[in-house]
Amino acid sequence: MLRSFLVRSPKMAAPFAISPLPSSTPFPFHFHKPHSTPRFASLHGTLFSPTTSSSILNLYRAKRQKCPSFITLAIATDSSIHQNQNQRGSEDKIVLPTNESSETLLRIRHTCAHVMAMAVQKLFPDAKVTIGPWIENGFYYDFDIESLTDNDLKKIKKEMDRIIGRNLPLVREEVSRDEALRRIMALNEPYKIEILESIKEEPITIYHIGEEWWDLCAGPHVDSTGKINKKAVELESVAGAYWRGDVRKPMLQRIYGTAWENEEQLKAYLHFKEEAKRRDHRRLGKDLDLFSIQDDAGGGLVFWHPKGAIVRDIIEDLWKKIHMDRDYDLLYTPHVAKAELWKISGHLDFYKESMYDQMSIEDEIYQLRPMNCPNHILVYKRKLNSYRDFPIRMAELGTVYRYELSGSLHGLFRVRGFTQDDAHIFCLEDQIKDEIRGVLDLTEEILLKFGFDKYEVNLSTRPEKAVGNDNIWEKAISALKDALDDKGWTYQIDEGGGAFYGPKIDLKIEDALGRKWQCSTIQVDFNLPQRFDITYVDSDGESKRPILIHRAVLGSLERFFGVLIEHYAGDFPLWLSPIQVRVLPVTDAQLEYCNDVINNLKKKGIRAQVCHGERLAKLIRNAEKQKIPLMAVVGAKEVETKSVTVRSRFGGELGTMSVDDLISRINLTTENPSSIHHFDISN
Repeated sequence: MLRSFLVRSPKMAAPFAISPLPSSTPFPFHFHKPHSTPRFASLHGTLFSPTTSSSILNLYRAKRQKCPSFITLAIATDSSIHQNQNQRGSEDKIVLPTNESSETLLRIRHTCAHVMAMAVQKLFPDAKVTIGPWIENGFYYDFDIESLTDNDLKKIKKEMDRIIGRNLPLVREEVSRDEALRRIMALNEPYKIEILESIKEEPITIYHIGEEWWDLCAGPHVDSTGKINKKAVELESVAGAYWRGDVRKPMLQRIYGTAWENEEQLKAYLHFKEEAKRRDHRRLGKDLDLFSIQDDAGGGLVFWHPKGAIVRDIIEDLWKKIHMDRDYDLLYTPHVAKAELWKISGHLDFYKESMYDQMSIEDEIYQLRPMNCPNHILVYKRKLNSYRDFPIRMAELGTVYRYELSGSLHGLFRVRGFTQDDAHIFCLEDQIKDEIRGVLDLTEEILLKFGFDKYEVNLSTRPEKAVGNDNIWEKAISALKDALDDKGWTYQIDEGGGAFYGPKIDLKIEDALGRKWQCSTIQVDFNLPQRFDITYVDSDGESKRPILIHRAVLGSLERFFGVLIEHYAGDFPLWLSPIQVRVLPVTDAQLEYCNDVINNLKKKGIRAQVCHGERLAKLIRNAEKQKIPLMAVVGAKEVETKSVTVRSRFGGELGTMSVDDLISRINLTTENPSSIHHFDISN
């Protein structure tokens, strides 16, 4: 898997102008120089004819700072990179390899971790070393050392450069376990003793950097430090990390670095990193007032603010409508249940470390739910079911609670309370394929609404330890394969990667930066029907056990919302934007008419607000900072003609029009959300 960055200029100017490309192009997005005078503008998909803008908006436009030159940056995630017709011929292609695609890069990164550890111990002789692996975009190493600063990182990088410049050889040595222990004791490296104890293979391998430093390691490494391009290496950050990830053990200092094969790759990666930083949902969530996590309430618990709650409501309404159209029964079930329920399900045995402590209520023990499955099974068991009733589809936006270490919490992506878009399908063996295909169709329909049309699909098969007989496993796996083949989706098979209770399909969506996010999952379950002893009456009057299919499309509303924020960089499409139109009076003299406009818009279901009390230029700037898609400016002329002058964040000035015309165009644009995910200024 490769990421491709196409860069026109070695120097990147900021800020970026982003224009997502149509789905038919090979790249999720590109950066481009905005045109100063578009021939026609797009209101998130619906074209507006060119009209003369008001003098006020022209004045504002003239005063705006001119944009600097922009580079073109395109990102792809497969090895077949094609030149887009809009890209200039002078652009140079930079392909970023991965650890999987380039063993050279993996060796460079692993060696950089050792070089960094050597540099740290030269500068800080009392530092104790632990482990230093390569990771997706670089490497890290954990040290038992006093807290480090950014200035310390600069010193460490300079020392690394000196070590690299000396072209010291990397030499592999095999020693006995006793000899390795003797050397570790001589260096007084207590963490290495623990590591040595965890190594089961013999002989023990050691890698030396010249004759000055060594580490327990299985490799691989480059032949010498001179094989590393010091201009393609950068130390990125330092963070705290518990030894072995255990809060009861010492807090270490973890230094993260990135390393590439050449300087051009590093520059391209840093550009990508800056764009990811610009899209960070935690920053945008605060800037746009979408959500927060309050320390007074506790970590990992999400507060949806009014604007974020509007987006959530839109997501939920769409989700419910599609599920009801596809014959799902919607449920609401309790957030807490007797602990015995989780004992039957097996969660208390296999999932206890992720569950909150139990609570005693009137001499009975209760538990916050970590999953929705047992509740749905209880709904199934409320009555005797016949084979004629199948398939039975139940869906719930069910909030669950899971204990996560505070150090693992991360914005909306890792929380302690979240709402799963959960569903369970009870079906017969010969219905598995059709039900899986139905789930795939539903998944595609929902994800396309939000602009996601690139997926990575994996099918996980039976592990060594599993419940259920061979026959039912073969039928289930065959049904999953047939459904994927019928759908026409390419997929990878993860042999033995299924859960002990059944095979599964996992789907990762690709965002505007080419990053993959695990969202959708479909799991066939032979375990819970047996544990809860659920049955149905077959055509011959016998009691049989149904097949249970677990499935989620979005994964969780919180995490999916975070992905949406980063995918769109907070610039939601018009249908999803919490505020679609902001009405701006030139002076307070037009405020009464502005309120009339707002009332008309709201009556038609358009989310609108009026903002006043500042100069128009500042009102426009504030609206753009808040990423409001449309601004309707009202001056004396607009009041007289009962009109508004409309400005789009993406299309510039759209001209003067009646309120009814504006409403009509907004409705036309939002009628089919799946067609308006990409907004651009046509040239």
